[in-house]
Amino acid sequence: MCRASGQTRGVNQLTAEDISALDDPVGQSLRSHHAALALTVGRASAYVPEVATFSAVPSAPDRQDWSDLATLLGPGAFADLFSAPTSPPADWRPVFSMAGVQMIAAPDKFVDREEDADVIELGEADVPDMLRLTKQTRPGPFWGRSHELGRYVGVRVAGQLVAMAGERLHPPGWTEISAVCTAPQQRGRGLSRRLVHDVASTIVARGERPFLHVAVDNTTAIALYRQLGFEVRREVRFHGYHTPAR
Repeated sequence: MCRASGQTRGVNQLTAEDISALDDPVGQSLRSHHAALALTVGRASAYVPEVATFSAVPSAPDRQDWSDLATLLGPGAFADLFSAPTSPPADWRPVFSMAGVQMIAAPDKFVDREEDADVIELGEADVPDMLRLTKQTRPGPFWGRSHELGRYVGVRVAGQLVAMAGERLHPPGWTEISAVCTAPQQRGRGLSRRLVHDVASTIVARGERPFLHVAVDNTTAIALYRQLGFEVRREVRFHGYHTPAR
């Protein structure tokens, strides 16, 4: 067991400045750590294709911002606004809307990083297996270049990838844990718990704080995250639209 460095303030000690980046995690990521993966028009931005479908406009967008996002994505394209609290104009056609929660954990929950011989780093060569596992388990959107968002880890059994977790959004001071999934035949072994702890402790070791998002009806996942030390920060609405046809 090794001691990780990093901040150890509790969740309740976070200041408004510390946590404000989580109000716009997509936009904050695209303007900072993920700028190399961003496409922009005006104040609108989106991830490059095959990395993520998420897009962002300012917190108080005007008509030009929506026009710029439509130009960026193209006519009739999918605009995934993730947890943005704002909605587009009426001529943008709704695709989906789902209730969720944003959860955060204090760094002191993950200051001890346990070495786990079963946990392996995943990279470019593992992408076909990562896509196969996420297609089977559906933990959320995962594409051919999603692994470029951050560090991903997994567990293999007899050579087959059966569980994984990794990093997705990366606003300043924070890193999101995502793509947490386990093949049905391997559930009940605590693999997700071990992988989330590995990812979270690595985030803390570099001086950042872990956070995540989960659908509100995924009570099993919420219970697991609570056991690991995550608390609900706020309710969110995941939503997506098609841009105007022209």
